[in-house]
Amino acid sequence: QVQLVESGGGLVQAGGSLRLSCATSGRTFSNGFMAWFRQAPGKEREFVAAISWTDGSAYYNDPVRGRFTISKDNAQNTVDLEMNSLRPEDTAIYSCQYGKMLSRILNGRAEFWGQGTQVTVSS
Repeated sequence: QVQLVESGGGLVQAGGSLRLSCATSGRTFSNGFMAWFRQAPGKEREFVAAISWTDGSAYYNDPVRGRFTISKDNAQNTVDLEMNSLRPEDTAIYSCQYGKMLSRILNGRAEFWGQGTQVTVSS
């Protein structure tokens, strides 16, 4: 059974940093994409960043570009999201999702997803 488990969330002041991690089990990914999404209370799910398992190509949504960095560790089968210069508007539940095609993930058709981890940024 494939599982994605996020960790690293917490409470941080504006301007601070957090590093989220998505640990996978039950399968070793060698292709496809891992993406981070977030959802704030009362708002729709928002794409944050994605990375290709194959070649490490990274993709970012504009609100986080230049502040967040997505990375992968093939040996550990994990994907991290380094978040710097955090803002109160970054407050949300962050979750990771896997899909063979990035377009499928972005269209809400990920194959696997985690439960999420809470990130709260205070002003």
